[in-house]
Amino acid sequence: MRNRRAALAALAGAVSVALTLSACGKDSKDTPEGGTIGIAMPTQASERWIADGKNVVTDLKAKGYKTKLVYGNDDPKTQVSQIQELITQGVSALIIAAIDNKSLNNVLQQAAAAKIPVISYDRLILGTKNVDYYASFDNEQVGRLQARYIVDKLGLEDGKGPFNIELFAGSPDDNNTKYFFDGAMHLLKPYLDNKQLVVRSGQTDLADVTTLRWDGATAKKRMNGVLAQWYGAKTVDAVLSPYDGISIGILGALKAAGYGSAGKPLPVITGQDAELASVKSIIAGGQSQTVYKDTRELADVTSTMVDAVLTHQQVRVNDTRTYDNGAKAVPAYLLQPTSVDKSNYEVALVATGYYTDADLK
Repeated sequence: MRNRRAALAALAGAVSVALTLSACGKDSKDTPEGGTIGIAMPTQASERWIADGKNVVTDLKAKGYKTKLVYGNDDPKTQVSQIQELITQGVSALIIAAIDNKSLNNVLQQAAAAKIPVISYDRLILGTKNVDYYASFDNEQVGRLQARYIVDKLGLEDGKGPFNIELFAGSPDDNNTKYFFDGAMHLLKPYLDNKQLVVRSGQTDLADVTTLRWDGATAKKRMNGVLAQWYGAKTVDAVLSPYDGISIGILGALKAAGYGSAGKPLPVITGQDAELASVKSIIAGGQSQTVYKDTRELADVTSTMVDAVLTHQQVRVNDTRTYDNGAKAVPAYLLQPTSVDKSNYEVALVATGYYTDADLK
């Protein structure tokens, strides 16, 4: 479905100058050429994570490494067992996209004892010093792009309003959830304070709006309840959704409540990951926006990071302070996301080879 580009596109809006750090101090572990890299991804229920796994495998193999890719089926205990097995098998390094960011402390202590470096992939692992590097996107910027889209579409800077909005956030056990939400609320809070935006449900705290495991069915159920209890003859004008799978669930609830007709148009609905179903929905006038994160670039950054660690080269990072996991500030390389809607999906997604025109029909 997705074609590799011959070269990575220049990062849109990237302004940070890359810093460098020396490779993590695991010099005593001699890594033979063609060592095996263990890759632990969270789930195959999302097309995004399937693509991530394939991309990381492809890039590592191109660098001469063998790979062992496992998926944890959104079960933290399963992921811990899988990582333990990878350690037992003697992998040279671990790349981990955590299901529960606080569940890996013990198993990563085992990795450290075995002198296996660990790269935290997209989701920061918390509470342990045994994470060497972090590869991700600018997660607060993701939230800011979603909020900016709402602000612009509703004309809030022109003083329009009041509008009704409901807020959704990601899984409470994913560290990115807070960054996405904080980034969005930084822009939305002034309009909530001056009543241009009104949350009729009153659910504005992060703890009240999270969606366990980023599950669309869970989001749909919550949206059904919000509409039934708080809206009646009123209409919702915007929904802050952090992820495309959640957005699809929200859309299902809205359509069941009669939204999507000429007399009751769909609200502005944001999203993230540019998943195929959501991009098709955007083209068809359903979901309004998504935040595109080119996982091919993330795979390239991560595989390059692993290779640098194992060959005792300098590891390129561009953030050494922001991502404190409670035990240390984890040096990170952050990529820049892109806001995508019906007006620019062809440039952002098709022209770059992320999707083909045939994929989107």
